[in-house]
Amino acid sequence: MTPDRVVEVAAGLADKGGLDSLTLAAVAAELGVRTPSLYKHVDGLPALRRLLAVRAKRELAGVLGGAAVGRARGDALRAVALAYRDWAVEHPGLYAAAQAAPLPADVDDVAASEEVVAVVFDVLRGYDVDDDVLVDATRTLRAGLHGFVALEAAGGYAMARPVGDSLAWWLDSLDRALATTG
Repeated sequence: MTPDRVVEVAAGLADKGGLDSLTLAAVAAELGVRTPSLYKHVDGLPALRRLLAVRAKRELAGVLGGAAVGRARGDALRAVALAYRDWAVEHPGLYAAAQAAPLPADVDDVAASEEVVAVVFDVLRGYDVDDDVLVDATRTLRAGLHGFVALEAAGGYAMARPVGDSLAWWLDSLDRALATTG
């Protein structure tokens, strides 16, 4: 057993049952050990959640970066947005862990968060926007995607029109707005 293995098991449990239901007892049971044994590898549940957040952000950055490769502007925007949505649906526990902003003193979490932001910034820089618009567009993209993911997961879209069509409409609108801003 290693800290990485503990985090891997915790990630699976969080994805299966939700981040809020994650306990050290559940992780220990999954690993076939007693709960006190975990303390050799993680410093309690808050530390485990922090490690999950770092892992989640790094994984998300890799997924988004892979989606953006070889694409620009609207094509990159759509690819990153769809990859974000797919990853969030596939990994709801990790997605939840990735949402919190890092504490400024947490070097690893700050770096992992910056990896995600760097991918989004690179995509949005293709629109030749200034730094303020870059931040505003990043926040808008994150808020919109989080809204789609959260509402879809909660069953919040009951209208007949497919959610993917609405997402595409929103992304097309954002693409046009960014193209006229730069």
